[in-house]
Amino acid sequence: MYRLLCKDGSAKRGEFTTVHGVIQTPVFMNVGTAAAIKGAVSTEDLGNLKTQVELSNTYHLHLRPGDEVIKKLGGIHKFMVWDKPVVTDSGGFQVFSLAKLRKIKEEGVKFSSHIDGRKIFMGPEESMQIQSNIASTIAMAFDECPGLPCERKYMEQSVARTERWLLRCKNELNRLNSLPDTINKHQLLFGINQGGVYSDIRIENAKRISDMDLAGYAIGGLAVGETHEEMYQTLETVVPYLPENKPTYLMGVGTPENILESVERGVDFFDCVYPSRNGRHGNAYTNHGKMNLNNAKYELDDRPLDSACDCPVCKRYSRAYIRHLLKAGEMLGMRFLVMHNLYFYNNMMEEIRSAIEKGEFQVYKKAKLDGFKAGE
Repeated sequence: MYRLLCKDGSAKRGEFTTVHGVIQTPVFMNVGTAAAIKGAVSTEDLGNLKTQVELSNTYHLHLRPGDEVIKKLGGIHKFMVWDKPVVTDSGGFQVFSLAKLRKIKEEGVKFSSHIDGRKIFMGPEESMQIQSNIASTIAMAFDECPGLPCERKYMEQSVARTERWLLRCKNELNRLNSLPDTINKHQLLFGINQGGVYSDIRIENAKRISDMDLAGYAIGGLAVGETHEEMYQTLETVVPYLPENKPTYLMGVGTPENILESVERGVDFFDCVYPSRNGRHGNAYTNHGKMNLNNAKYELDDRPLDSACDCPVCKRYSRAYIRHLLKAGEMLGMRFLVMHNLYFYNNMMEEIRSAIEKGEFQVYKKAKLDGFKAGE
C-alpha cells in the first residue's frame, strides 16, 4: 500500500501501490468530475501532462450516465480509456452543496437531483455500491460536510454520524469486494476527517477513524469559507493524529501556494478544480504567478506562457495566439490553458518530490513562493 520513503521536516515523500499502478507522493489528482477533464482534455493528453491520478465524482456519475451503465461497460477505466489510478469522491459534498432539497437521517440523505429534480436517496451503502459499480481505484467514504460557520453542537452531532457512516462504508465495501461480479475487488477505502475549525473535535475524530485501519485518510470540510490561516492551523493540529504510514489527503485544495504550505505540514494527496476552471476563464498558472491572458498587454506578446515550462503548449504557442483564441471564442484557447495548468501543477509536484528527497524542501518552497510574488 503506502511506503514512506523519506521526510524533510514534516513533508512526506512516499509511494502508494494500487491495483492500477504506483502513485508517487506528494501528488496532485486531476479533477475529471464526470469522467472528463473540463476543457476538452483527453486521457491521452493527461498522460502527456504527467498526470498520475484522475478524480471523478460519484454523485455526478450516478446521475449521468448512471453507475450501472459504467459497470455494464466494464468500469471507469475501460469507459474513459485510462489505465492509471482513479479516485471517486463519495458524492457527500455534492449532496450537501448542489442538491435543491435534502433531508439528513441516520440512514442517509434524501435529496432532489440538481439536474431534473428527481428524488434520490444516498447513504453509506449506496455510495459504496455506486463507487463499486464505477470500479475506481480508491473510494471515498460517505460523509457530511457541514458548511462554515457551524454551531459546535451541530458539528459534534454531524461528526459522530459521519463516524458511524464510515464504519458502514467499510463493512459494505468489504462485502462488495468479495462478490464475484465486482469489477475491482481490490478497491481501497479512504476515511474523511471532519470537525470544521474545532480543533478538539478534529483531533478526537482523527483518533477514532485512525483505529479503523483504512487505506488512507482525507481531511475534509476545509476550503469552504475559512481563512488560509485557519486551514493551515487545522492541518498543524490534526495531521499529527493521522497515521504517518498512510496517505494524508487534503480535499479540494487548492492554489500552488496552498499546496506548498500543506506539503510542509504533512499532506501528500491533493485535488482541486482550479487548474481547469481558471484555465477555461483565461488564466494561466506560471512560475511568475497567475496570468490573465484576456489582458490587452498580451496582444503582441510572442513569448510562451512560461519560458521555464516544458508543456506541449509552451513548446509551440505564444501568449498572443492564445489570447487571440480566447477573444475569438475558440475552444482551443481554453484547451491550451487547461493543458498548461495541469502540466504546471503535476510538474510542481514532481519538483516537490525531488526537493523532499534532497532535504531541500524549505529552499524550494521559498524560491517558488518568491517567484510567484515577483511577477513577470
